[in-house]
Amino acid sequence: MKTVPIEIELPPRGTRGLPLGGTLPGTLSLPEPARGLVAFVHGSGSSRLSPRNTCVAEVLQRAGIATLLFDLLTADEDRERAARFDIALLTSRLLLATNWIDRQAELRSLPLGYFGASTGAAAALEAAAREDARVTAVVSRGGRPDLAGPGLLEAVRAPTLLIVGGEDDVVIELNRKAMARMRCETRLVIVPGATHLFEEPGTLEQVAQHAADWFGSRLR
Repeated sequence: MKTVPIEIELPPRGTRGLPLGGTLPGTLSLPEPARGLVAFVHGSGSSRLSPRNTCVAEVLQRAGIATLLFDLLTADEDRERAARFDIALLTSRLLLATNWIDRQAELRSLPLGYFGASTGAAAALEAAAREDARVTAVVSRGGRPDLAGPGLLEAVRAPTLLIVGGEDDVVIELNRKAMARMRCETRLVIVPGATHLFEEPGTLEQVAQHAADWFGSRLR
């Protein structure tokens, strides 16, 4: 296993036309050999250090799948609550990460998947719709796919797994409504006894196994 820190360079100007620049830090973990690569898109208030995403990433790595966990926002942006819920901004950062992946000789040929949590799931689905020729699978954990922009859910072609906690009633319904709009292969898995953050014993491990099975059979 090779684990290295990486930096994704930001454009000189942001989505609002304001001066930006700088980099987004991340961690690339690369099993040898790797059968695919999954980029993680964390939810609001989280970061590349999310213990839940790290737990899932470790299970994927043991299954021979490379992982990329990176920060979606700069430190200054993360202090702004609005930026954390700016799905267009989060999507643009995931697309930057995808572009970075495709510039790396050892990564560009790997099948690519996205794993999105909470608001990050909406960004993962928006990016998958825009990168439909590149992204081969998506997994959402406790996600808000309903926050994806108009027409983008319908444009997703990558097989998508939606995982929701059995006690997360509102999000279950939002996922069901989003699923009804999607035209790709889609599956909803409800983890019994789990709340939104899957903090109950054994529930996050179930999420990780479902994700590993989904990516393992579709990253080809």
